[in-house]
Amino acid sequence: MTFVEQWQEVWEQWKRKAAIVATALLTCAVFYHVVFGANGWMVYQKKKAEYQRLQGEFQKLNTENAALQKDVKSLKSDKSAIEREAREQLHYTRPGEVVYVMPQAKAGGGNPPAVNTAEKH
Repeated sequence: MTFVEQWQEVWEQWKRKAAIVATALLTCAVFYHVVFGANGWMVYQKKKAEYQRLQGEFQKLNTENAALQKDVKSLKSDKSAIEREAREQLHYTRPGEVVYVMPQAKAGGGNPPAVNTAEKH
């Protein structure tokens, strides 16, 4: 085997090894980009969790909205609902009733103030 043939064989082996190393590096770079890149798997997982959280919040708000719409409808048409709200929020009474309002609890806990009504005899 001549020197040129030996050199060509060494050159071919080196090219194969270089191609394998280059392919491995390229594969690692693509893998890193897929997992940690701007639109990679990690970002996808965060966005997916945020989407699920927002879906739950959306459902909760829709439920609350439906309840509030029901309250508005009843307040527009139901006289007993109007009276109930007036009695609870404005402490309105019927003639002959007395309202007892318990003092406010100190900041930091406790039960909410109780409002009781009683009729005079």
